[in-house]
Amino acid sequence: MMNTVWTLLGNPFAAATQTFNLDHTLNFGSRMLVENRTSWKAPIIWEGMFDPDMYDRRHLQGQSSVALTVFAVGRYLDAYLKTFLTSAEQHFMLGLPVTYYVFTDLPEKVPNITLAPRRSLKVMRVEKHSRWQDISMMRMKTISEAIQSEIRHGFRYVFCFDVDQEFVGRFGSEALGDSVALLHAHFYKLPKNRFTYDKNPKSEAFMETGDFYYHAAIFGGLWGNVKRLADACHRGIAADRLNGVEALWHDESHLNKYFWVHKPSRLLSPEYCWDRSIGDRSDIRVTRLVWATKDYNNLRPGS
Repeated sequence: MMNTVWTLLGNPFAAATQTFNLDHTLNFGSRMLVENRTSWKAPIIWEGMFDPDMYDRRHLQGQSSVALTVFAVGRYLDAYLKTFLTSAEQHFMLGLPVTYYVFTDLPEKVPNITLAPRRSLKVMRVEKHSRWQDISMMRMKTISEAIQSEIRHGFRYVFCFDVDQEFVGRFGSEALGDSVALLHAHFYKLPKNRFTYDKNPKSEAFMETGDFYYHAAIFGGLWGNVKRLADACHRGIAADRLNGVEALWHDESHLNKYFWVHKPSRLLSPEYCWDRSIGDRSDIRVTRLVWATKDYNNLRPGS
């Protein structure tokens, strides 16, 4: 499957008239000891496979722009948002226009962050829910609405993140693609029979098997593709509610079902979202985003 294909002729985001497939430059031979390509030929991005300067130059020439969505609801705002945003300014898509869309029930508490040129932050108020599961599941509807109302008018790409994470290394333009999924750090080495897909046949997220186990802490792509994903997940969640069921891992279960049916064109290795509690592994050469310490008893309403 082709990915990150620059067809700049007639592209309103383009500054030149040329066609170039960046992924032709990927060096799959540099990471022979890990799975670096899917059965449908989508690349799995690992350190050493790409030339970061080349990707950055091409995305700058193509005038790529990125909307980053993040939810900071309730006590998650105080615990994580400042670290997330300040670390993103140090490592996320440097040199590209980026707007952070912060969805929160406490807009007055969003911290003031010094932003680089061509970077901005927009705060959007959302309803507070009594259960953390509802907070998790409502984000798909909110993301879709934000894309429809304004993101689609100003950005080529959308990336959606959980807030309880910290950027610690380059998270650059090599991660951009048509439809982007993340391999879950706790599952990428496990056999498929260990994947925690939803096994309830009554749920729209039901899966008997799949390709990989994807982590909903990061997903992204072209705005139209992200909207289609968010809409499909929201429909699945709404249908489950009508049937009196709730998917095992909520929006993540529905995201895995979506990517099973609609294959992502680009996968990010666990280097892009690592849990340090796993310990060191030889195949994790760098860490780009790491899980923050979780304190669910104090952070999650309704726990």
